[in-house]
Amino acid sequence: EISLQKTSTCSSVNPSGMFVSPYALNLNSFTKLIKRLQERHPEFSRDKIVEAVQEVRKSNKGVLSGLAISSIEEKTSAIL
Repeated sequence: EISLQKTSTCSSVNPSGMFVSPYALNLNSFTKLIKRLQERHPEFSRDKIVEAVQEVRKSNKGVLSGLAISSIEEKTSAIL
């Protein structure tokens, strides 16, 4: 017999009543981070910047949570 385990994530409803995915906030922060890095390093492509952010993630035990955006930005800049 196969049982499927149900997983739950925290989600919320914003004041206008729209559903907000728990991943939207992370995506929004990631988008802001990439935009800031593109402004700071216009000589690099978006793909190269994303690769550098992924290297920072790998060096931080596979996660970016817990690091300040400014810290991620600095570490990514050092890689670039």
